[in-house]
Amino acid sequence: MTAQRNPKSSFADILEEVGRYYSEKLSIYGATAKGVDWNSPESQELRFDQLLKVCDRTKTFAINDYGCGYGALIEYMNDSGYTFQYRGYDISSRMISKAKTIYEDLEYCEFFTDESRLTSADYTVASGIFNVKLKTDERVWADYVLQILTNIAELSTKGFSFNMLTRYSDKHLMRPDLYYADPLYMFDYCKKNFSRFVSLLHDYPLYEFTILVRK
Repeated sequence: MTAQRNPKSSFADILEEVGRYYSEKLSIYGATAKGVDWNSPESQELRFDQLLKVCDRTKTFAINDYGCGYGALIEYMNDSGYTFQYRGYDISSRMISKAKTIYEDLEYCEFFTDESRLTSADYTVASGIFNVKLKTDERVWADYVLQILTNIAELSTKGFSFNMLTRYSDKHLMRPDLYYADPLYMFDYCKKNFSRFVSLLHDYPLYEFTILVRK
């Protein structure tokens, strides 16, 4: 699998389809965990907790939220005592419009639908963006995942983190429209391509894993 640099030109159909999927979820459920396709607020926050382990919370830092949805990470970080500058990117214009409405008074938060407007930050996190492949062929989706990881790595000066559904899920619960990754392959790929300092978290009670990459 080869990672390329420009997802908008190479995978425009995927981005359009996935963007439409999440926009519809937001229309149905609003700015809630289900509005970004999670089962509950508790599972959403558990994912945030894993992803943010890549950050040094003792210092102020800049963070890119890649696939930010309506910006739920902001509230979680504020409630948890982080001090940060935030930039959120999402392919769904409806999500970004909702995020701007909710957090319009927070001058330390910016939101974009144009990935090129993202600048380098200390950290980048990506929650759930690799799960919903819909009808995309698995091999094509796998190439898409690696390309996006390359983009995320380039945006991150200190580290990044992401989560994925795991192939160790119970077979009878696995859905054909979702992508289940091999955590061992992803760990190996990140070690070989991004950093020697990689952690694989697969010990929390969800059918997924989180990878932390520190530079």
